[in-house]
Amino acid sequence: MDPEDQSEFCFPQLINISCRKPTSQLSENVLVCVLMVLICIFALILNLLVIISISHFRQLHTPTNILLLSLAVSDLLVGLLVIPFDVYLKISCWTLGDVLCSLGFYLSFAVTSVSVGNMVLISADRYVAICDPLHYNTKVTVKRVQLCVCLCWFSSFLYCSIILKDQLTHPDGYISCYGECAFGGVYETGVGDLVVTFLLPLSIIVTLYTRVFVVAVSQARAMRSHVTSVKLQHPVSVRAKTSELKAARTLGVLVLVFIVCFCPYYIRTLAGDKNIISYVPEYVVCLYYFNSCFNPLIYALFYPWFRKAVGLVVTLHILQPGTCGYNIL
Repeated sequence: MDPEDQSEFCFPQLINISCRKPTSQLSENVLVCVLMVLICIFALILNLLVIISISHFRQLHTPTNILLLSLAVSDLLVGLLVIPFDVYLKISCWTLGDVLCSLGFYLSFAVTSVSVGNMVLISADRYVAICDPLHYNTKVTVKRVQLCVCLCWFSSFLYCSIILKDQLTHPDGYISCYGECAFGGVYETGVGDLVVTFLLPLSIIVTLYTRVFVVAVSQARAMRSHVTSVKLQHPVSVRAKTSELKAARTLGVLVLVFIVCFCPYYIRTLAGDKNIISYVPEYVVCLYYFNSCFNPLIYALFYPWFRKAVGLVVTLHILQPGTCGYNIL
């Protein structure tokens, strides 16, 4: 065989069982890979700022912010592990072994499942805050939220271990040639995952936020009609209600962006496309990943405390003693 033809294979010395290099589609993937790398960089930087800000300042250790911290960690893992894994598959032969290949798909599924679980918890938090504000502080405590977050992460990884059992126990069972890293999921598994990690959580999120929206609108109207008298008698109460309504609006935008970014990715399985992983359009994958760096941008737009905290982090003021007790809110 011509040496030039041999160079097209991942392992020229094993031509009969070697995969071809992904050079034929490299020109098509360059723009997509560049975009993914940019998303990866922004996801790492922005989510790291969120993690440092909430972790460092004691005033930010609230139940809602703990949920945002958990979401930021899952988004950080998308930028740290999931996107580099996907980019590597697009531009190079797989040379890291079958075990790491299976582990890469496992982490991709698990991190996605954690993000969805965090969105459900955030929606539930806002539901209690708006629909049952008198009992919010007793029902939603820091310890309870921490427990819910731990259960979310544990159940997500356990669930992915179950649905990807064959992939994990037989990592070489879905490889057709050397240099390939292939997902071994079947259509039925994809449909089941669609229901558990998207349709069911989406139904819960939409139901909770519909209720939150209805109650928030009625509260806003009541506040506007009695704002003068209430301000004179109970100014603290008005500020508290206004703060909760703003938080509901901000996190509502967060959930809406999540739905917009995730829907196109899952819609192909819903439409009956049996090639669950391999033939998802590149722009859909980019939109799916873009959600990971968009969340901190929402915080920057709507949360003054985030902008203030980032300023202290970037200027390294947090290295000074006693800064964890700063008034951020």
